[in-house]
This record gives sequence, C-alpha cells and structure tokens, in this order.
Amino acid sequence: MPPEKPHWAHLFNEVVTSGLCTGCSACVIACPYDVLDYNDMDGAYKPFHVEAEGGPTDCTHGEKGCTLCTRACPRFRDWEPDIDTHLFGETRNPQDVFGSSKDVILARTTDPEIAGAGQDGGLVSAILIWALENEIVDAALVSYLEGDGTTWKAIPGVASNREQVLQAAGSRYTYSANPLAYPKAIEQGAEKIALVGMGCQSSAPGAMSARKAGKIARRFELTIGLLCSKTFDDAIFPELFEAKYGLKRQDMVKMNIKGVFQIWMKDGSYHEVPLKECHQWTREGCKECPDFAAEHADISTGGIGAFSDWTLTIIRTDKGRQLIEDMVAAGKIETRPGDDDPGAIELLRKLSAVSRKRWKNEDNPAPGALVAIGPKP
Repeated sequence: MPPEKPHWAHLFNEVVTSGLCTGCSACVIACPYDVLDYNDMDGAYKPFHVEAEGGPTDCTHGEKGCTLCTRACPRFRDWEPDIDTHLFGETRNPQDVFGSSKDVILARTTDPEIAGAGQDGGLVSAILIWALENEIVDAALVSYLEGDGTTWKAIPGVASNREQVLQAAGSRYTYSANPLAYPKAIEQGAEKIALVGMGCQSSAPGAMSARKAGKIARRFELTIGLLCSKTFDDAIFPELFEAKYGLKRQDMVKMNIKGVFQIWMKDGSYHEVPLKECHQWTREGCKECPDFAAEHADISTGGIGAFSDWTLTIIRTDKGRQLIEDMVAAGKIETRPGDDDPGAIELLRKLSAVSRKRWKNEDNPAPGALVAIGPKP
C-alpha cells in the first residue's frame, strides 16, 4: 500500500473538531492554495475551509496529495515526539516537567523605556528590539490591540522596529493567532522572522521544521514562548468585568494575572477579579492544551514568582542561550539565577504538571502520559 498522505480532512476530524485545536493558525499560513481561513469571532478561534461546496472537509488539493496543513499543525498525531526529536535530539523526559532546558534564570531589561512599556521585566520587548537592530531577524509576529485599544481585542501584527515593538508591549489575556501576521511580514520583504506566542503557537515552527514544511519553516529564525495556563474569550469583558464589576473595557489601561485577574483603570483605580470567576470564559482551545511552559520555543518567558520586575526565563536552545549571553555582554539586559526565586520554579513545575494532565486524546496518548514529576533538580 502507498503511504498515507494525511491532509485537511484528517486535520479537521482529528484536531479541529476534536477539542485538540488550539487555534494557533499554523495550518492557515502553511496552506499554499489559500483555501483555509481563520474565524476569531464569537469564541471560535478555529481554521476553516473556505470552499463550502462538498462540505467543510472537502479539500481537493489534499485529495491530490498536499499535506502541508497537517505537517504544520502542532497538535496533529505525533506532534510532540516529532518536535522534541527535531529540536532537542530526543523525546521528552517525563522528569522534565516543564520541558527541555539549558538554564532557568531571571532577566529584565536595563532600558527604562522598555521597562515602562513592557510587562514584568520587559524581556520580550528587549529581545525583539535587540534582534531587529542587530539583523538577527527582519520582523516579528506579535499581537497588538485593535484600533485605538479601547476594545481590548488582540489582533496579530508585524513589528519591524523599536517603535512597533513598544506599541505591541504588554499582556492581554484574550487570544491572538500571531502566526496569521506571517503573510504581511513576507509582503514587507522579511526573510528572517521571530514569532512571539503561547505554547500552542511557539510549537508551530518546530512542527514545520520537523516535518519539512518548506520555506515557511526556514524563515522562522527565533521563537519566543509565553508561559500560559489559558486565555479567555473576548466575551469576558462585557459578561463579567462590566456586568458584575462595572469595569468597562474602554476604561482599562493595563491587566495582569498574579493569582487573580488584575485590572488597572484610567481613573487610577485598581481591581482584582478572582480567577475562579473567569474560568467559564476559558477558550475551548485551551482546555486540553498540555503546554504551560511553551516547551518548543528558543526562549520561554513569564511573569510568575515573587519579583514583579523580573521575567522568569527558560533558555531551551543554543540559539536562545547565545542571544541572552550577547545581550548581557552588551548591557541590554541583566540576569540572576532562577534559584533566587524558588517559589517561581516550584510554581513553574506545578502549573506545567497541571497542564500536562489536560491532554485526553486516547489515539495519541504521549503528552498525557508524560505527567510524572520526577525529583526536584
């Protein structure tokens, strides 16, 4: 028998409609025929086939042998061992509960402007600016706020200079499929691209590279992952924050999650919303995601721990380590050992283990099976 060539119909049935789809949009940007699009309205956050004739699974290109959408998907079949072997030379060790790493440090920018615009230690913005100014990358796929920012709807976009990076700085806890900005980066002439995204998105370049998805894979030069337990549907703004607490999204200036949902308002007031009240607005794509720690990024970052002005940073690849070392040498960032905040390391382990247990795909049990927590290092 000829080897199976899994295509859109397989992806649709096994991932998109099974609960495994995170909405990362990798399949959409990988499609060479522009027959896949993306729905980010009304809580969907899903790819779909634009040609309705024949039903949602009928991709004639797939029937003829195109497999790029399944090769790009970081949740299709043996996605985790494929990516781990490609990036790290071996499958995942169950004791490495937050994935393969070379070091765990605390880091922050030394630039006051970046620190003021960014979240926690401002590290991600500092990395992007450094990478752009030193021609490591030509563009970065990031998220911006729609329009004037008052809707708090996160949308994908391209940053190609310092000003644009700072405009994109800060956290929002609704979803933006940042890879969707890839075509715009290409239109602008980018050949070396950085991707910033949660674990679901930061696994996409590794999936593409491991499965040889062509030019798109080769153009991703740097991947920065964001620690993420979940994101929320945009409906959380009117249905919870405004309906129960009277907090209108157009009056919000900043948000963060530190055990509670923190919200700062234009009038200078500060408010906390218990996370348990937010759970019902969890995106469907987050409910079975096993990757809290963005395990397939070059560098994974998050604002957890005791020090709100430092970023917990997991260095995973040689590329990531070299970049951090160069920035330290140039005085652009400062670092300290991750062990300076043992509570952050313990929380990293705990949240990673909780996320690993979400995976419930019986046909591909590998991620769900790797939930054992080994002895602490």
